[in-house]
Amino acid sequence: MKPTNDAFLRALCREKTDFTPLWLMRQAGRYLPEYCETRARAGSFMGLAQNPDYATEVTLQPIDRYGLDAAILFSDILTVPDAMGLGLSFVQGEGPVFAKPVQDEAAVAQLAAPDPNVELKYVMDAVSSIRKALNNRVPLIGFSGSPFTLACYMVEGRGSRDFRTVKTMMYRRPDLFHRILEVNAEAVALYLNAQIKAGAQAVQIFDTWGGMLADGDFQTFSLAYTKKVVEKLIRENDGAKVPSIVFTKGGGEWIADIASIGCDAVGLDWSVNLTRARSVVGDRVALQGNLDPFVLFGDEETIRREARRVLDAYGEVGAGGHVFNLGHGINQFTPVENVRILVDEVHSYSRRHH
Repeated sequence: MKPTNDAFLRALCREKTDFTPLWLMRQAGRYLPEYCETRARAGSFMGLAQNPDYATEVTLQPIDRYGLDAAILFSDILTVPDAMGLGLSFVQGEGPVFAKPVQDEAAVAQLAAPDPNVELKYVMDAVSSIRKALNNRVPLIGFSGSPFTLACYMVEGRGSRDFRTVKTMMYRRPDLFHRILEVNAEAVALYLNAQIKAGAQAVQIFDTWGGMLADGDFQTFSLAYTKKVVEKLIRENDGAKVPSIVFTKGGGEWIADIASIGCDAVGLDWSVNLTRARSVVGDRVALQGNLDPFVLFGDEETIRREARRVLDAYGEVGAGGHVFNLGHGINQFTPVENVRILVDEVHSYSRRHH
């Protein structure tokens, strides 16, 4: 059954909509007081993510507060490597850390794609629970990290400024690195398809670290494996098309390459000129983005002006498709009322382009 508000899905499929739909990366998060209250009850981030009731509660909070046009599963990209047995924990002040990073042949040989309905059953339970709670108001987005971005964390063992360990393996032992990427591509495809079967109506692949690669390396080590995932995705479920979005932060140079792998939409960070991006891909794919998240720290006039600038940059939608989003995740210190201003401006002003 299609959602009452299906503008997001129609935009991704480049079908006619009356306005430009929007959602925000990290829309369920620490900038919301109600999220902080739920997280305090859950006791920790993973306590929140691994409890379907809490995950449902926080997924719906920004929908209830702002009337956004899509919900996104509350989870983390690192659930997949955690399910491979790498021992994920969140260290105060440091972020995610893996107890068993994948840095040698023995560790690589042990890697296997987890069964999403066993090791990641809590995610599928959350997807089912959220779909039920949404009651077909808006679509639900499932997601995963890209094979390359997951490999960065798995090899490094944590976040990094320069990913020296990852790049050393990539250049010294490309055979090992390709093996990790193969396993990750299989794992991500299984994981996203399980989310679709559980009720996700669109999926996004976050290639957060693809932009740190050199041209040529990006296509070899990141895009080739994202393509393998996209090729395996379930395209239709319950009689409805399931669109896919690929978002590479720092990937503006490779928009044409990304658009050619079979995804329905390309996500853009705030550094990309949206008019130029559209001229590069034409209307072969929809585009998603791409307001600088820090615009939301401006005053009302600035927020409205910058939102209009993004909408005007995409221009007359015609046979294309535009989903408004930030160019990366919303900052945790964002004033909550400023998001309401953004939603109002996008919903009202965008109608002139449809």
